[in-house]
Amino acid sequence: MSVQSIRPQLNEQDIHRLIKGETPEDRASVAHRLCRRIALDVLSDSEREYAQEIMGILADDAADLVRRTLSVTLRNSPILPREIALKLAQDIEAVAIPVLQDSPVFTEEDLIELVLSVTAAKQAAIANRETLSTTLTDVISEHGTVEAVRMLSANEGAEFTDAAYENSIRRFGSDEDVQKGFISREYIPTHIAEKMVSLVSGQLFDLLVNRHELPAQMAIDLASASRERATIDLVEQAGRTYDLPRFVSQLHLNGRLTHSLIMRALCCGQMPFVEHSLAELSGVGHQRVWLMIHDAGPLGLQAVFDRAGMPRKMLPAFRAAVNVFHETTHDGGPNDRARFRARMIERVLTQFQAIPKEDLDYLLEKLDYYSEMAAMDEASGTVDVA
Repeated sequence: MSVQSIRPQLNEQDIHRLIKGETPEDRASVAHRLCRRIALDVLSDSEREYAQEIMGILADDAADLVRRTLSVTLRNSPILPREIALKLAQDIEAVAIPVLQDSPVFTEEDLIELVLSVTAAKQAAIANRETLSTTLTDVISEHGTVEAVRMLSANEGAEFTDAAYENSIRRFGSDEDVQKGFISREYIPTHIAEKMVSLVSGQLFDLLVNRHELPAQMAIDLASASRERATIDLVEQAGRTYDLPRFVSQLHLNGRLTHSLIMRALCCGQMPFVEHSLAELSGVGHQRVWLMIHDAGPLGLQAVFDRAGMPRKMLPAFRAAVNVFHETTHDGGPNDRARFRARMIERVLTQFQAIPKEDLDYLLEKLDYYSEMAAMDEASGTVDVA
């Protein structure tokens, strides 16, 4: 687009309407048309200079509607001059929020200074940007209002340091929206989840303990406790832990590494947990146990099964479930683990009729859970489960 091609779009009547239009609506209409061309067309240096003049006129317009039109239309555009973006950021909230949330022209230093000087709603807009560095996240967690920290806690694009987590919880840990934001994240550190256990209750507690990894002993204690809160699912915790051998060892020390738990985990496709559990109970190294389960034929599985002290009457079901595991494949799609686990349970339930009622109820519940999760994630395109 050349200057000559821009100028015909801005004829004398348009210039008059842009600068002295009788109504804000007239000026906003011209502003929207021009900003769309500026945003979408490739500009030379001279064209960019002319476009900046137009943007400067719009940024100085007395009507909020015109300035908001500029902010909304060019909120994602790298062509918006930084000086004009900063001017819009200091404008009223309706004008400032679009550029604060989306404009790529701000430097990190700009955003930090703005966080320290703007209103709660403007801080929240910054906290909701697509990506936030650890430095900016630290600043918002330490100096932001509760509205900003609510937005920050749920923003998957925000990179959190331990200090940011600690500051957010120290300042607003009792706020339910902040709690909900952290719990809804794909991942929070184990020590942060541990802190939050004492802060949340009801449905948020249930989500926390069954969505995020907890310290092994805390998970076991919560599973053992007789309380009105929902019981933590140790199979799910095993799938999230980053130190599976230690988790299994803690279960064993606390008398919670039961045959039923191992079988449930196997039926849900949690094979690493099964391998480490048999290694723990048998005293055989994990690598050797892996070979005995997967690559040593039926006698290898029987040998480690017996050495682990598992009831021989469970062996046929156990062997068949291992075969189902080998025959069931991940499909490679989003959250295929949930679909894999649902298929595992379906096939196990189809093949075995003599499942104890308590285990059957558990597997049916997990089948519903994984099926719902897979369906939700197919619709929303969210990330894989642990």
